[in-house]
Amino acid sequence: MPTIKAVIFDLDGTLANTLPLCIEAFRQSIEPLIKHTITDAEIIATFGPSEEGTIMALAPGHYDKGIADYLHHYESLHEMCPLPFDGIKEVLKMLQGKGVRIAMVTGKGKHSTAISLKHFELTPFFEIIETGSPAGPQKANGIQLILEAFKEVQKEEALYVGDAPSDIIASRKAGIPVVAAAWAETTAPESLKALQPDELFYTVKDFSNWLFERI
Repeated sequence: MPTIKAVIFDLDGTLANTLPLCIEAFRQSIEPLIKHTITDAEIIATFGPSEEGTIMALAPGHYDKGIADYLHHYESLHEMCPLPFDGIKEVLKMLQGKGVRIAMVTGKGKHSTAISLKHFELTPFFEIIETGSPAGPQKANGIQLILEAFKEVQKEEALYVGDAPSDIIASRKAGIPVVAAAWAETTAPESLKALQPDELFYTVKDFSNWLFERI
């Protein structure tokens, strides 16, 4: 692999263990509106679009209040996930110190993304942030937009880091190498392996050591 000049990160399950927080915030915002309980599986089945898409799917008659309540609960419950994964901030500092360009492509909406990055004190690290769409997955397009902005970076010099099979698929579609992040408890490593990412790491430390040799 050539020297890496740009790293694009996913957020949920990659920078921090935010998925349980997302699920609980959806539950607390949606159940009072639709007057019945929803399971984790029902919530997760709507993932792909941003949270606006999830509200549209699970509480379509309460869209505006559902969004407002979700963002309220997402912020108020954020102590469920007080910090990014151990070592993530050090990885970002290492990249920044070496002059590597850092961006984010996440399926989250822009408001919840901003809440988490502010909470983790990570906002300043990211030069460009492409967030999700209520209409459905947009990661390949988001990656492409960042590559267009990083004009001096060739595709083979960029890297996407994400924890889901869809991240591998989006990276392949955009034509850049991909690292599968399998360090979150919510990750399904076998699903990642099946799609043959360029690399797969079970710890942030192992990823960091590999990355250090390539920047």
